[in-house]
Amino acid sequence: MTSTNAGYTGDGDWLVGNPTSGQLASALWIGSVGLLILGLQPVLLGALYTEGHISGDGLALVATAEMIAIAIGSAIVAMLLSAHKIRWKSAALLLLLALANVWTAYAAGANTLMAARALAGLAEGGLVAVATELIARSRRAERIGGYFVTMQTLAQCALALLLALYVIPAAGSAGGFIVLAIVCVASLVVAFIVPADYADLPKDENLANMLTVPSITALLSVFCYFMFFGAVWAFLEPLGAQFGIDGRTVGLIVSASLAVQVLGATTATVFEARIDYRLAITAIGAVALACSLVLASGPGLTTFWVAALVMGFILLFIVPYQIRLAITADETRTAVLLVPAAQLFGLAIGPIAASLLIDGKDFRPVPEFAAASAVASVALLGLFILVSRRRRAVA
Repeated sequence: MTSTNAGYTGDGDWLVGNPTSGQLASALWIGSVGLLILGLQPVLLGALYTEGHISGDGLALVATAEMIAIAIGSAIVAMLLSAHKIRWKSAALLLLLALANVWTAYAAGANTLMAARALAGLAEGGLVAVATELIARSRRAERIGGYFVTMQTLAQCALALLLALYVIPAAGSAGGFIVLAIVCVASLVVAFIVPADYADLPKDENLANMLTVPSITALLSVFCYFMFFGAVWAFLEPLGAQFGIDGRTVGLIVSASLAVQVLGATTATVFEARIDYRLAITAIGAVALACSLVLASGPGLTTFWVAALVMGFILLFIVPYQIRLAITADETRTAVLLVPAAQLFGLAIGPIAASLLIDGKDFRPVPEFAAASAVASVALLGLFILVSRRRRAVA
């Protein structure tokens, strides 16, 4: 079995190293395990709420704590730890996540649940970094990023169906988290197929690369886009209720959105090389703005469905183009390692920021905030383009 070793020059599709297709798929699966919770939170946390283990406010805090922890974990592993002994690190993180899921299954009280999910988030973020570190070493990072989001979303869909139809009705939320723990333990086999080491990317001046205006504006553009989605998605049910749409129907919309996300990721994988990243991000920002304004206008059921499903499609469609944006901002590819952290921070901060604008039972400020976030994302892309042109002119 070939493995990538530090200092090994890239071959073909790789800047450094030369992993096999099996090693690549294994690394992407490890990262997908780290992001399973993103598609399962509505099912698992909803079950915790229904069973009376946590209040509505506590549920939001637990969800936010885990997403922030994933962002922190992915950034720490990508930026501060060496890209060596990947197999052992993957195995250790999988075991830690399995233990955190078991702890969650038997936790009592909001504070204990928050601690358990924060620990889980740190491990999940580390697993995400296993995938993104390898993606950053590819000359086809955008396409492999598309494969990554497709794999994780397909896994989320399958597990969401299994948990909703069989596990939770029989064993409750505890059974759901035990299933996640079992997935982690089963994935230990895959952990020892990933490359033993990742060849080193040039990182002599990590901090200098990250503190450039292009890198910062690129990551802020990613952050604002995911704030748009996080804000609307967290409050989709109360938004629907305000417009006369019952919770069961909103639940169906959320389930359908996961399937549409797979379609978006797959479509982006096919077309990523044919569409300029600047055009793609701008067009998707305009669609995000339109969806937000539709949701703020008091739509009927059909329009609500369409807006929500379009949002699901563009959520993952944009990811390969955001990866290209980050690579363009920093040719050493340090910035691209922080794309998952920017995405997850956006998902976590969006609901918190939008909630500050809610007046009583009027949730219209939420999509209005989302619209502003979408505009900010495109504006930051414009700033990035302007700064990049000026830097090239000076050079």
